[in-house]
Amino acid sequence: MPSWKLFSGLCVAFLGGLVAMVGIGYAMVQVPSENIAAQSQNNVYYWADGSQMVATGTGVNRQNVTIDKIPEAMQWAVISAENKSFYQDSGVDPMGIARALANMARGGQTQGGSTITQQFVKNTYLSQDQTLTRKFKEMFISIKVGTKFTKPQILQGYLNTSYYGRGAYGIQAAAHTYFGVDAVKLKPSQCAFLAALLKGPTYYDPAGNADLDKAATPEANRKRSQERWAWILGEMHKDKHLTDVQYQEALKKYPDPQGRKATKGMTGQISYLVDTAKKYVLNHSDITEQEFDKGGFQVYTTFEKKKVDALSAAVKKIQKARLHPKTEPRDKYVQFGAASVEPNNGAIVALYGGDGYENGHFTNNADTSGVPVGSTWKPFVLAAAMKYGTYKSDGVGVSPLSKYNGDDHLKVRRPDGSFYLNKDNSFFFQKNESPHKWGYITLRKAMEQSINTPFVQLGVDVGMTKVRDTAHAAGILTDSMSQDLNPSFAIGTSTPSAIRMADAYATFAASGMQADPYSVVAVKKDGVDKPGFDKPKPHEALDPDVANNVTDVLENVIQNGTGQNAKALGRTAAGKTGTTDKNKSAWFVGYTRQLSTAVTMFRENPKDHKLLSMNGTAGVDSIHGGDIPTSVWTEYMMAALQGKNDLGFPDAAKIGEIQDEAGAPSPTPSVTITPSETPSESPSPSPSQSSPSPSPSPSDSCQFGWGSNNCNNTGGTDTGGTNGGVTSSPTATDTTGTGNTRGNGNGGLFGGPTG
Repeated sequence: MPSWKLFSGLCVAFLGGLVAMVGIGYAMVQVPSENIAAQSQNNVYYWADGSQMVATGTGVNRQNVTIDKIPEAMQWAVISAENKSFYQDSGVDPMGIARALANMARGGQTQGGSTITQQFVKNTYLSQDQTLTRKFKEMFISIKVGTKFTKPQILQGYLNTSYYGRGAYGIQAAAHTYFGVDAVKLKPSQCAFLAALLKGPTYYDPAGNADLDKAATPEANRKRSQERWAWILGEMHKDKHLTDVQYQEALKKYPDPQGRKATKGMTGQISYLVDTAKKYVLNHSDITEQEFDKGGFQVYTTFEKKKVDALSAAVKKIQKARLHPKTEPRDKYVQFGAASVEPNNGAIVALYGGDGYENGHFTNNADTSGVPVGSTWKPFVLAAAMKYGTYKSDGVGVSPLSKYNGDDHLKVRRPDGSFYLNKDNSFFFQKNESPHKWGYITLRKAMEQSINTPFVQLGVDVGMTKVRDTAHAAGILTDSMSQDLNPSFAIGTSTPSAIRMADAYATFAASGMQADPYSVVAVKKDGVDKPGFDKPKPHEALDPDVANNVTDVLENVIQNGTGQNAKALGRTAAGKTGTTDKNKSAWFVGYTRQLSTAVTMFRENPKDHKLLSMNGTAGVDSIHGGDIPTSVWTEYMMAALQGKNDLGFPDAAKIGEIQDEAGAPSPTPSVTITPSETPSESPSPSPSQSSPSPSPSPSDSCQFGWGSNNCNNTGGTDTGGTNGGVTSSPTATDTTGTGNTRGNGNGGLFGGPTG
């Protein structure tokens, strides 16, 4: 046993050493500087060939202001919301540090409880990393700041270095970004709004940040922002920093901020390329948005300048030839989105996101949800049938030569023999666009002419969960698929992005090999590669025979069916047209061995972002996927593949058993698959003409409706619960979801906003 003298000596030595260490730590740390923090750098983006695309960042969007230029309402807003004891405390929260250490000891990250002083230190001197080392540095520096700076100086520093979203660092930049005024002119209501952003601009900017997190939709963000804004005003009033009159005045109206603005260099398609690459960086690394927006990163992308320019040129050419928004009301608000992906690789080589940030279009149409894909979904139904078979085939795959009834206005039969009913117990009838009497036709023919009834019944026979699983395996994200797996699911109620549709069809092009789409190959800072950007590895998602048979069927769509405009490409290609009820969207997705490209076209109300009908657009009764979208696709692919060999596609081996919807399966014939006869009416002869698309054509009238027996064309009302399919009887009641609103199109597409 050591003597008490030895024990006492050890304790004194330990305490002395601890005091010395604290003293050394205190002496070695430096106090933060607002000016150093303001020296943010640009992020530099590079094309796939290594040449510079654009240098953009926040350096020009930051300016320090003195405390006398910051309204007292702004000062008290952050104090009431974040650190009520700011003017009394030492600048360090011992309990917060204790919680961080305890959490660290349990294997978690350090967390929370920071004072305004500590946050100022973190903003200006330290990284945002949640580590024990950073927490100790923060503590020492905060103590030193508390002795060197006055409270107003600390508060000034905090407000000048905080991140408010949209690339705005500091209160002056935030005031201009959100309200277009100098900070000194901010009103109490606006101050509370900006203070709410400090909790996390990703989730509190009403413009939304769904590209970074799907929970950060404009609707959800606005709700969060309004609630915290009102709470902050309440806290300011409770803390006697707002009089009764000031409080009531501030609460009168939520201060709607200005829309997003284009920053330097962010014009044309560059804005959407940067948007896509930034999203990829944040989703595949531990880099935070705040850290990224401070700049200094070099981002190497997969985008090929020639292909990006070619895609933009194709859209502009067809727009100019076919649309006249200044003179034709039905041509207003038409938008395009497109993406091009390399099969068996996943590299996104080109995209078209819209008219550009400089024209006020901040939504990336190539990577947005809410635009229904219509009949471009049918290949996934066919692939599922070939893979899983139907309840009639005991798991044996179905041949594309299987026959189903293609007539219009058919009842859909459940596996148990009963028929689907509407909520009023009337029969649900599936509609085609045309009343043409097709009789029993092969699935190959049904795909060629984009006839709905065979694929709705086939989807039910296979099982919609298997259709969903097949689409997911091909590359479609689950959360972009309709949650209601009713018969309409088979003909395109889902709303994946153009990027994901191009990628999923690339799986067919690559004989079943799927690779996740990617836009960034490397990220560097200070010469060091950041982890997380390895190229996705392709894997077999579909049996090669299944994928090749889908390709064979989709080749026939171009050669003899609704996609004949794409024959102008002059090389082997496969693809599918898609059109939706009330003509609210039109698609063409097609591919060669080298390139898979998806093009979508839609009209959108700029105020509420609801989809509008394109009936009458471009001077035709209805815009079909085989018309303008196919013309854009063909123009682009001709340029993108110029000088490339025509590689063709692998032969499609015979697959599955021939199923007859009305009878038992029969053996697969020994003959090889040949293209079916030409459609009864041809597609419009050329992209530049304003003639209507072929009839029969991709799915349209009543295709998703749960209408009454007559399923007439009077149209459902545009309110939830009373519209049914848009072209079905107004008494139909079984619609779901908010499919008319882009970005929330997970339900029955054609229900109203509360359907």
